Parts: sequence; structure tokens; C-alpha cells
Amino acid sequence: MASKHDVVRGRKRPKVVSLFTGCGGSDAGLIDANYEIVFANDLSPYAKDLYLANLPNTEYRCEDIATIKSFPVADLLVGCYPCQGFSQGGARISGRKVNYLYRQFDRALRQIKPRAFVVENVSGMQRSDFIHLLNNQIIRFRMAGYSVDYRILNAANYGVPQQRRRIFIVGIRSDLEFQYSFPAPTHTGESSAKFATVKDALQGLPTWPSGEFLEQKFHWYYMSRNRRCEWAEPSKTIVSNARHMPLHPISPRLHKIGPDKWDWATDGEPRRFSYREAARLQGFRHDWKFPDTGAIREKYKAIGNAVPPPLFMHIGESLNGLW
Repeated sequence: MASKHDVVRGRKRPKVVSLFTGCGGSDAGLIDANYEIVFANDLSPYAKDLYLANLPNTEYRCEDIATIKSFPVADLLVGCYPCQGFSQGGARISGRKVNYLYRQFDRALRQIKPRAFVVENVSGMQRSDFIHLLNNQIIRFRMAGYSVDYRILNAANYGVPQQRRRIFIVGIRSDLEFQYSFPAPTHTGESSAKFATVKDALQGLPTWPSGEFLEQKFHWYYMSRNRRCEWAEPSKTIVSNARHMPLHPISPRLHKIGPDKWDWATDGEPRRFSYREAARLQGFRHDWKFPDTGAIREKYKAIGNAVPPPLFMHIGESLNGLW
């Protein structure tokens, strides 16, 4: 018999296997949508530490997914396999080994046979030089017995104070009579559904959080684009590379002085967002803990690689009819 902890809002909590988990953005969102994470996996020791400091009730195996021979039974499989090969900020080389980790996800999918799966990756997967890899994933997932659809979603449309466009691939097992629909935007930027802003996210945080932001100088590549937003706007995309983290709005404004070249328009001391601010701008809980086991760059990397929890919560809720 299900306990009161297993049945909430009139239904049993679906069980989830989470692969390429990172620090738990996807899982935090699913927990908020009333799912139970039964297994998580990633290679990063600090991502595991960060995850378990905040979501301690999950079995988390920190090892190469290729060494995991069997997975627990689950209703839902989720995966956010690495995106360096597809990312606009990455090498963008289609032949990189990292681009083929979806094959490990496909292996788990065929073994677990969940009722549904969700994949998240960068929108660059749709580029002409990568579309063959996207198409190959969809073909594999369909051959595994799933009806598959995908869409580019912007986190800002779901209450996240950040402009972040990512591709979501959702599959429903073909023997189930369920027509999936992606969640409708809750925030559109219009007066009745305004975007969440940097000011909304950072309220209560110190202006100069010593030891929590990278103080390295701004490289020429950093200055090749405008990386600053205003308090009343959503943040620019939070990234995993600490050097490329967007500017805090207290920084001087930037103005364009030539092709791919910007400079400070006013005097003042610029700084990047801190890793704690980045977590807020990703939509993590305000009390999200950061263990001291990782260096500052590892904290930035773990948060920048994460999926915004509120967006994944909406994805999880859009599947409710399956359970």
C-alpha cells in the first residue's frame, strides 16, 4: 500500500532515473512537480556533492555511464547529456566523441522501457552541421518504441529570470494512448505576464559578495559581445565557463566600438555574477547550499550546466496525464 509520502495530489509519485544529472536542476524541478528521483548519474564529483547537499534522498553514482550495466525500474527517464560539441560557446565540432553520448541514453531507454523520457540540450543541435545528429537521436528513440517530438523552449517564458533557449525532446511509449503537448508559456513579457527579472531574483543578496565571484580580468573574447543586462530585464544566458559569466547590472554599461568589439561606456568597477547569483538566475531555491569541496570555477560550472528547475517542473507537470 502506498504511504502518505508516496501519494500526493491524488496520485502515486512517478519514479525517475536521471542521467547526465549534474548538480540536479532537472531533478529539483521534477521533485517540485511531485516526482521521486530513484537514481542519478554524472562524472563530476563536485556536481554530486552539490546535488546531495540539497537533494540527499537519491542514489547518485559518480562514474562513467558506460560502466553502469543496469538501471532501476522507472516511469520516466531524463537526460541532459553534455552539449560542448553543439554549444555556441563551445568548439562546435560535429565529430567530437561527446556528441554521441545520446547512444548511452538510448541504451538506458531500451533497458528501462519507461512510460516517457525527456532530453534537454542546447538549441545549437538544430544547426545545419548538427541536424544529422538530432535526426539520428529521434530515429533511435522511435525505433526503441517511442512517439517523439521536440521543441525549443526559452526558460524566460516559464518564470526563470534568464533568457535561455534549449531544445527539449520528449518521447511517449508508443503503446500508451497519450497525446503529449509541450507546456504553454506562463510568462510572455507582456504586461499581464511579465518576465521575471534580475532584480526579482537577486533581492536580499549583497552587492559585492566577497569570494563568490570570479575577479579575473575581462579577456578580449569576453568583450566581443554585450554581456550586460539591466535590473528590470531577465539575465543573459548563464554559462558554465566562469570567465564568460554575464555582468552584474551594477557594472558599467557597454557600447559597441567595432565589429565584435565592445568597451565600457561609463566609469565604474565591473564584475561578473557570482555563482550564488547565477543559481538564483537559473531558478534554484534561495537556500541552495554550496559545499566547500569545490573551487569557485567548479561551482560556476555546475550551476551553468544545470537545467533551470522551474522549466523542468513545467515539463514534469505536462506529463501528468500519463500517471
